[in-house]
Amino acid sequence: MAIGLRVLRRTRAVDTATIEAFRKIPVANVSDVMARMTAGGPRLRPMHAGGGLAGPALTVKTRPGDNLMIHKALMIAAPGDVIVVDAGGDLTNSLFGEIMATEAEVNAVAGLVINGAIRDAGTIRQGRFPIFAAGVTHRGPYKDGPGEINVPIALDGMVIAPGDLILGDDDGVLCVPFADTAAVLEAAQKKHADEEVMIAAIRSGKRAKAWVDQTLERLGCFIET
Repeated sequence: MAIGLRVLRRTRAVDTATIEAFRKIPVANVSDVMARMTAGGPRLRPMHAGGGLAGPALTVKTRPGDNLMIHKALMIAAPGDVIVVDAGGDLTNSLFGEIMATEAEVNAVAGLVINGAIRDAGTIRQGRFPIFAAGVTHRGPYKDGPGEINVPIALDGMVIAPGDLILGDDDGVLCVPFADTAAVLEAAQKKHADEEVMIAAIRSGKRAKAWVDQTLERLGCFIET
């Protein structure tokens, strides 16, 4: 087997019921219950008109500037998959544009995350197909490889294994490891419910913030009166 030039089979994927449950929770709430230790990097921003992203990862590792393996991923992706591309964060060449986005949407791919650049940004920005990327450039890609599919990748320190849960919204992209989805879902649902109670209290004028002064007192803060 050639290291750096291989297409592997995914052996697991987060289930549909779990994906749908996570769709109802803001990514920030999920991040909070994961100790705020995981993130795909601040450069990964939504390039589409808006709307969330959730699905199992089909991972791609590619040489910066080359999209050969992204084309192959589009050929083998199952409906609902999120194609996640580690392109090293390089923005010299775009790896994805309107034609490939159309192909992905027609094939019912859930969305794409690209640690690299896209083009045809104006058209993509008007659409609802979820695309998260690090930047934009008109310079097109090469199609020579190398690259790998369904191998572990990392985006700005966020490790993603094939089949892990990928989430995205206006706040960015997050990976929930396959083995942790049940525990994270339970904690995130509680976090989201607690925040809804807090917001309702704020709107009614009833929420106290005694913890602020308690924290300042513990820190020894001087407050002039």
